[in-house]
Amino acid sequence: MDASPRGGAPGFVKVHGDNTILIPDSPGNNRLDSLANIVETGKVGLIFLIPGVDETLRINGAARLNDTEAVRNHCADERRIPKLVIEVAIAELYLHCAKALMRSSLWDPARHIQRDALPTLGRMIGDQIGYAGTLETQEQMVERYKRDL
Repeated sequence: MDASPRGGAPGFVKVHGDNTILIPDSPGNNRLDSLANIVETGKVGLIFLIPGVDETLRINGAARLNDTEAVRNHCADERRIPKLVIEVAIAELYLHCAKALMRSSLWDPARHIQRDALPTLGRMIGDQIGYAGTLETQEQMVERYKRDL
């Protein structure tokens, strides 16, 4: 299994009936690990984080990939219609206490580190694969991400 972050504007996850949610598959890093796991196992575990809120919502359930036009259109946003939607039939849904996030001070700006205190993503990947060529700067990556979101 893997953990793959998903995100979007408030409301990007759609409630569909009494026990089902729909999660649009947005463009990302082109890795298909989560989607492959859904096809292989038919299961998913989710944790919802809302900036500034220490409690989380957890959902476990049966998952499948849905590419029907009606479901894709239902999950469209102002920029695009997703090519694929993750449909989750909820088996378990519960709130999780705030203790871990409170201990971490995750949302406290005074505890945030400066991004330049760490190597860039390009540098980390370059080091991992032994790449010695020119690497994308943090600023270039942010601009590329803004275009591709």
